[in-house]
Amino acid sequence: MQKSKVGLDFTKVEHARSVARNIAGQVQDFVGGYTTVAVERTLCRLLGIDDIDENGVPLPNVVVDEIKSKGQLGQGVMFFIGNAIAETGKSPQEIAEAISAGTLDITRLPIHPMSEIQSCLNPYINKTIDRIRANRLRREHYIETIGEGSKPYLYIIVATGNIYEDVVQAQAGARQGADIIAVIRTTGQSLLDYVPYGATTEGFGGTFATQENFRIMRKALDEVGEEVGRYIRLCNYCSGLCMPEIAAMGALEGLDVMLNDALYGILFRDINMQRTLIDQYISRIINGFAGVIINTGEDNYLTTADAYEEAHTVLASDLINEQLALLAGLPEEQQGLGHAFEMDPMLENGFLYELAQAQMIREIFPKAPLKYMPPTKFMTGNIFRGHIQDALFNIIGQWTHQGLQLLGMPTEAIHTPFMSDRYLSIENAKYIFNNMKDIGEEVEFKEGGIIRSRAKEVLDKATALLEQMESEGLFTALEKGIFANVKRPKNGGKGLDGVSAKAENYFNPFVELMKGKK
Repeated sequence: MQKSKVGLDFTKVEHARSVARNIAGQVQDFVGGYTTVAVERTLCRLLGIDDIDENGVPLPNVVVDEIKSKGQLGQGVMFFIGNAIAETGKSPQEIAEAISAGTLDITRLPIHPMSEIQSCLNPYINKTIDRIRANRLRREHYIETIGEGSKPYLYIIVATGNIYEDVVQAQAGARQGADIIAVIRTTGQSLLDYVPYGATTEGFGGTFATQENFRIMRKALDEVGEEVGRYIRLCNYCSGLCMPEIAAMGALEGLDVMLNDALYGILFRDINMQRTLIDQYISRIINGFAGVIINTGEDNYLTTADAYEEAHTVLASDLINEQLALLAGLPEEQQGLGHAFEMDPMLENGFLYELAQAQMIREIFPKAPLKYMPPTKFMTGNIFRGHIQDALFNIIGQWTHQGLQLLGMPTEAIHTPFMSDRYLSIENAKYIFNNMKDIGEEVEFKEGGIIRSRAKEVLDKATALLEQMESEGLFTALEKGIFANVKRPKNGGKGLDGVSAKAENYFNPFVELMKGKK
């Protein structure tokens, strides 16, 4: 039996997990009966459909919008494209181009037998499966041959808006010691119901997530990884209205880490909860198959709610996210469940409460490469205090064996980081990680002390919250503002009109081929 450093009762932990499993099961019962425009566009991309029309509209959108306009979205693109291949002999790309040109209506073609439809799709399906699997094997080969950084992985962000400038900054960060480069997505992209095409050189607060941008950055990180003798992971964002599409594009281009959390989109981007939970299921199946570590967004709860008072909501959400990921076949080893160092630095013994929280999360999710987020809410522009806050955060990261340590910047709340700011942050983390390497194995927490008492309190509160949610369901809990003190209506938000019940001819072979597979 696992022994807890903070005195957790693992019988209670398993009870909380079983309640979360029931909540996730309720969600999955709903998700299984529906598809969305984003899911269908994802299937177009997985069949090899790419490029844009003369108006700059992505061809996957053209195809899906055409089917949706005929009231046939529920039958699914696999049925219609497979049938069109059987009837015309064209490839999926050629079919998409014909739809765009107005010379083909795939909803009015003679219907071929389902066995023939599925057979016509197999070469395109197999080609994509082989490509994604090859990317996974390529990553594993790199790690076996040139190695990687030790955990916690040092995780930094670039956010210039220009992918070519991002490359310069990302390679500099890798040379300074970073293990993961996250290309922050441009502000507002999560609310676009399409994925822009090609390399982009403009963006506010970040850079557009496009397949070409993924390819450019993957190539750049492989080059610098070979130079420094350490595999460098690439992170981007498959959240928002195009969640599964971006997951597919990342899988096709060999990304390693993806922000992938429906709850984040519901709470902080007002995306309809039905839409995004359906999208999340398919995106996590793809990420699981591609060997991608997902990151969840629980850290964001503490930017709007008090980190001391609402710590239990982070644990409750982590437990639900774990179960939703497992239902999508995404193993624990690829679940970068989120939490954050966000307590008021003026709170007496705040460091001890943060340490209790981080150790508790580590013990409850022993296989997960946890994503630990730095202080942001109480960063003031005082770079000297900020650097100390980040140092305390780094101490806990090493002490509790976090997986992905997103480094804080002394200039948080002032400007987008300069390369010199990142250097200071990496230096800070490396110094602490080395000097305090084995502190987690050396120090024990006293019975009845602040740390053990806090861990017990948070687990008990999280369990009570989960039990409440089990009786009313996740949708109702979100309507009541359970997480982050943000209320969202079940039938409100963005994207609900893109949801459709699956019809009699609906099928998606990628689920069976990818879910829980390597």
